[in-house]
Amino acid sequence: MPQATAKLNAFPVFMRVEGEAVAIVGGGEEALAKARLIGQSSAVLRIIADAAGAELLAFIAADGAIHIAAAYDAAHLEGAVMAFAASGNEALDRRVAEDARRMGIPVNAVDRPELCDFFTPALVNRAPVAIAIGTEGAGPVLAQMLRSRIDRMLSPSVGPLASLAASLRGTAERLLPKGNARRRFWSDFFGGAPARAMAAGQLSQAHDAAVDMLLSNAPASGHIALVGAGPGAEDLLTLRAHRLLMEADVIVHDALVPETIVAMGRRDAERLPVGKRKGCHTKSQAEINALLIELGRDGKRVVRLKSGDPLVFGRAGEEMAALRDAGIAYEVVPGVTAAFAAAADFELPLTLRGVSSSMVFTTGHDLKGNSLPDWAKLAISGATVAVYMGRSVAAEVAGRLIEAGLSPDTAVAVVENASLANRRRFHGTLADLPSLEVRADLTGPVMTIIGDAVAGANFERSEPLAAHRHEGAAQTAAEGAER
Repeated sequence: MPQATAKLNAFPVFMRVEGEAVAIVGGGEEALAKARLIGQSSAVLRIIADAAGAELLAFIAADGAIHIAAAYDAAHLEGAVMAFAASGNEALDRRVAEDARRMGIPVNAVDRPELCDFFTPALVNRAPVAIAIGTEGAGPVLAQMLRSRIDRMLSPSVGPLASLAASLRGTAERLLPKGNARRRFWSDFFGGAPARAMAAGQLSQAHDAAVDMLLSNAPASGHIALVGAGPGAEDLLTLRAHRLLMEADVIVHDALVPETIVAMGRRDAERLPVGKRKGCHTKSQAEINALLIELGRDGKRVVRLKSGDPLVFGRAGEEMAALRDAGIAYEVVPGVTAAFAAAADFELPLTLRGVSSSMVFTTGHDLKGNSLPDWAKLAISGATVAVYMGRSVAAEVAGRLIEAGLSPDTAVAVVENASLANRRRFHGTLADLPSLEVRADLTGPVMTIIGDAVAGANFERSEPLAAHRHEGAAQTAAEGAER
């Protein structure tokens, strides 16, 4: 037998209050909280308080509310469509509730559920869109927590987009037949070019895109979002990235993006792994470019999910160029790059007044050529250097920098799996850095930060690289003897 659906003790409704009076009795914090809530509507606030607090008076002045500065009388409720007993005095609140009920006015008594005809929800306001959250006795803390989560999920552009939709509703009903054509238009409207233009604050472009869709009755064109997945921790994903994942038809992701982040996408979205792990590329960059173009031409909403930030060693430049040449719409959503996550793990200042005022993002492979890259000169001048993917060339990085003039005693911080629960931290000097190359136990992504500012980090939870330096030297000598 299927489990019976639980019954609600209170039924949620939306009441029309535009131009109507809403009465609030009280002059303290409870009254102010209700005034702020109702003040988000177009109701005419009527506040009855013979001794209103300073904050409430300031709100009344700013909101243009009506203030009746007198002791409460039942006549003050006349003509109101709802009333709030918010005095903090049980006897007065009970009197207000009884008067309102006798006059046929729904009433809410703050923190006195036995006196309430209705309960006020936690409100997510994206006017004209509103989401009301009630928890039926579970408490306001839970309601506010849920409100906070939903508020983060909804783009600020939802309200203006809904207003645009309302203005076009009549036209859509005249031009489009009921059924699939109309449903497709609204689906494309809220998930396609009009929504993207509105999210970028381009109201006129959103309107023009919607009109073009109405007149052409053509399906929405595809769109590719190059999204930074951050360093790995799912709660470092940006709100915009999460919203796009929830809207995506297809998620194209690199191997280093954790499954926990891919799983934050729409449940029925197609997921396409494209490799891009060191030494194991399931697709070439050219194949990835072609895939994105194909999906865009098929009208798909695609999230191209990249580790860290897509513009930092993410080869986004090649993908953007390919999409531009193919005429496919795209956007870039930044993410938290691994260097910032590693610095946070170490409580490490990447810039430090009087010590380092510049920073370099690089890879160890930049030192493979015969000439020293420009960033090496910056490092010698005091810049903080963040080296991505540098474990296998750590000795070469250290050797070339020391040879160029950087002190062997320069501070170094190393993080494996930055931001994740299984991260490992190491510290030492530039002279200790070569020991990383023989650390076969370091299987996750490794970030190395070099510079005088590193000395300001917190090393309490990190291991010294020097402990492995001699082991590495012995192993290197043994390998040389075998050869």
